[in-house]
Amino acid sequence: MNTYFLVAGILCFVLGLGHSILGEYLIFKEKRNKGQLIPSKTGTGLKERHLRIIWATWHLTSLFGWCIGALLVKIAIEKNRQVTELTDFLITSARYTMLTSSILVLVATKGKHPGWVVLLFIGLLLIIGKT
Repeated sequence: MNTYFLVAGILCFVLGLGHSILGEYLIFKEKRNKGQLIPSKTGTGLKERHLRIIWATWHLTSLFGWCIGALLVKIAIEKNRQVTELTDFLITSARYTMLTSSILVLVATKGKHPGWVVLLFIGLLLIIGKT
């Protein structure tokens, strides 16, 4: 078993869970009418349909992170039994996705959003685990 990939995969799940929960609490809570799942209260310059797609995209990010996490956990568990070009491609893709995402969040938030650190750590685990 590849422990680095396993930890990276688990961190993807934790990051996605934290992302969705904190987003709901810190961003979308006040934008929702009582009893509704999808926020629809808009502010200046933001239409309801835009808010709704921002909400959906927010949670898609978590779902995509969980998908990458599931792939990494599966690869971590099966890694010693089967190394293929596809596995290497998946790991490389996940590595570059996490490292690039880390830079994007770092630059976009001027380092104030802690997600960039977790994304960087996942990317580094994928580099270390590859060797």
